[in-house]
Amino acid sequence: MPVHYLYLIVAIITETIGTSALQASQQFTKFWPSVLVLLAYGFSFYMMGLTLKFMPVGIVYAIWSGLGVVCIALIGLIVFGQRLDWPAILGLALIILGVLVIHLFSKSVSH
Repeated sequence: MPVHYLYLIVAIITETIGTSALQASQQFTKFWPSVLVLLAYGFSFYMMGLTLKFMPVGIVYAIWSGLGVVCIALIGLIVFGQRLDWPAILGLALIILGVLVIHLFSKSVSH
C-alpha cells in the first residue's frame, strides 16, 4: 500500500476520534475531551497535509470527509446509541460507493 494511503487512513481515524471527543466534550465544557478534540483534529489535518503531497485536494477531501462521515455514523450508533433510519443507511452506502468509484476508476487519484 502506498504511504499516502496510510497517511490518509490515519487522518480519517484521527478525525473520527476528534469528532467522537467533540460529542464527549459536551460543547467544550469537559476539559480532557476538549483537549483530545484539538489534538486529534490537529494531527488529522497534519496527516491530510502529508497526503496532499501525492493526491489532489479535491480527491483527498472527498475520501477523508466521506469515510469520516461513515465512520462517525457507526461510532454514533455503537458508542452513543444514535439510531439510523433507512434513508440514512442508504445515504451512507452511496457515500461508500462514491469513494469506491473515485478510488477504482478516477485517474485523478494520484499526481
